[in-house]
This record gives sequence, structure tokens and C-alpha cells, in this order.
Amino acid sequence: MLNRMIDDLIVLGLAQAVVTSLLVVVVVLVSRFQRVHLERESAVAMLRGFVQVVAAGSVLLLLLQGPHWTSIFVLAAMMVVAARISARRAPGIDGAFWVSLQSIVVGSGLVIALMTLVGVIEADVTALIPVGSMVVAAAMRSNSQALDRFRAEVLAHTGQIEAALALGAEPHTTVTRYVQASIEASLISPIDSLRSLGIVWIPGLMTGMILSGTDPVYAAIYQFVVIAMILAASGLTAVPAVLLVRSHVFSAAQQLVLRPGDTAV
Repeated sequence: MLNRMIDDLIVLGLAQAVVTSLLVVVVVLVSRFQRVHLERESAVAMLRGFVQVVAAGSVLLLLLQGPHWTSIFVLAAMMVVAARISARRAPGIDGAFWVSLQSIVVGSGLVIALMTLVGVIEADVTALIPVGSMVVAAAMRSNSQALDRFRAEVLAHTGQIEAALALGAEPHTTVTRYVQASIEASLISPIDSLRSLGIVWIPGLMTGMILSGTDPVYAAIYQFVVIAMILAASGLTAVPAVLLVRSHVFSAAQQLVLRPGDTAV
């Protein structure tokens, strides 16, 4: 209906954004009825997301006219921002940002570099930045889920951990099961996405390639490649993230320092 009423593409896009935002408002109101307050976080997320994606599109338009090596700096900046956002999921844990940055650089950086070297991702800006950004975003989500789950597990089992420490157990040993649970939880979404590919959902990349004239079979195969890269980046991020962060919940004297109520990053 909107596309029949509005001819200007920019105005049409803004109208579509407003309608979509109203759906989010409904979700917020329903959550508030259940005493789950998401008003501020949802409003900030929508505003930031809109401004950032429009800015990114404008910057990408400029980058298309520049040399290929500029992609490296853009992706590096994305990793830093992703680490900053992801670290918010681990309040009370000192060094959460550096843990996140190292993990995201390892997970997404290895996948992007290797896939570019072997030719799976084209080295030009038009392919490297869009595909690379998807890999970085997946690494960020995996890191956030892993840190959030690990923190929650430790806080929920403080008594058991301290009892094991009192009996002489090594700190890393006391949280082994929580490390495993955190890694598994962080990989649920990418595994389900790969498992349901083509049946439950048809990703936009595949659709865009088909609309641009690419052979449908190749577009389908390449979409599988991208989702597989996302799964690989998620795993390569979650594992080091949890292994690194577990040392930050214990003091040098092997005491548990993460406590309920800790909120400072």
C-alpha cells in the first residue's frame, strides 16, 4: 500500500521504517505489561541502528571509489565497535572489552582472511565489506551470548564454585561445565540457521544475487558458504572468549570475585 501512495524512494523508506518501528513499540508495550522494561534499550537500539545503517550506506558509497586496502581499516573499526557493544553483556567482569576484542578479531579475522586468500570472498570493496560485516556481526553475537551465559552460570552457582575452591579445586576446573554450556549456547543460533537454510528462511543475499542476474544454483551455494562462514566465525569466537574470560572472574589468590549485583564493566 505504501509503495502505491509514495513515489519518492527516500520518503517511502522512511515511511516503512516508521511502520516497522510501531511493531517494536507493540513488543515493548507487551513486555512492559509483563513487567519487563525494554523501553530505553529498544529506543536507543532503533535510533542507533537507523542512523548507523544510513551512515554506513553513505560511507560504503564513498569507499566504492577508493582503493581495496581501505576495506581492512573499515573491518577493523567494525571489530572494535563490536567488541565494545559485546562487552556490555559482561558487567562486573574486568577486561571484558579486551576479551571481546581478542575473541572477535580471532574468530572473524581468521575466517575473513582465509576466505579472501582462497578466493571465496572477493577482495574488492563491494564484496569484502558487506560479507565481512556479516561475519563480524556473527562473531559479536556469539561473543555476547557466550559471555552472558558464562556470567549467568557463574552467578547462579557461586556456592558450588566456592565450595570446590575451598576443597582445593583449581579455579578453571570449578567452571568447566559452565564453559561448555556457554559455548554450546552461543552456537545454537548459527547451527539452527544453517540447518533451516532454504526451508524455514531464504536469506537476502541469495535473493539479491538472483535478482541481479546470478545463476540461482550458484546463488544458493554461495549463500550456504556465507552461513557456513558465520558458523565457523561464531565457534572460533565463542571458544577463546569463554576461555579468556574465565580467568577474569578469579583473583590472583584464586578467589571468586564476580558477585551478584556487580554491574560495572
